[in-house]
Amino acid sequence: MQYQDAFARMMGFEGLVAGIVFVLVGAAVLLALVLSRKRSGDTRRRSSHPAAEIGYAVMLGAAAGVLAFITASANNDLRAQVMPQASAAPPAATVDVDAFQWCWRFHYLNPDRTVTGSCATQQTDIPTLVVPAGQPVQLRLSSSDVQHAFWIPDLRVKVDAFPDHTNTFTLTFDHEGQWLGRCAEFCGSFHTEMHFSVRAVSPQQYQQWQAAST
Repeated sequence: MQYQDAFARMMGFEGLVAGIVFVLVGAAVLLALVLSRKRSGDTRRRSSHPAAEIGYAVMLGAAAGVLAFITASANNDLRAQVMPQASAAPPAATVDVDAFQWCWRFHYLNPDRTVTGSCATQQTDIPTLVVPAGQPVQLRLSSSDVQHAFWIPDLRVKVDAFPDHTNTFTLTFDHEGQWLGRCAEFCGSFHTEMHFSVRAVSPQQYQQWQAAST
């Protein structure tokens, strides 16, 4: 997934900048403490250093600005990759994803099929979203009650689910595999048990799976 790489680059750069700022601020504080101890016997009134204070403020402001710019740019790149485009190829599958307390419902269109489970009461029966690997899959995400979030930690995918609103996005799973998904927004008593599974199979296996439901 290309957006997974973009997310990793963004987090790596932000971590680097945050580390540099941490080292600089820590060094400045340590230097101030050392100088203060050396001057502990000096009872004269100490003067302020507006130039240094302004310099610190400018440095921290610049670092925050760079982080904000990088984050906004990366978010735009991610949105461009997952949000449907008019010129994009039609998705191989379209699935309405309904989040509710405390489970998930996947409703496939063409052919019609609904998959759900019993997340909070029996973890062996969590719903599984089956998708064709290497082909775009359009997901239309909404909530039946409170705010939830569709989150696949290993793939760095997180999209909020709101009542009375549909978030439409497209994912392409590059290879076959299976991943655990969770709800990333606190939604009540069984929030931590609100799991689902995503299984990417070959296009041939996906067609067989769909045919078995008809």
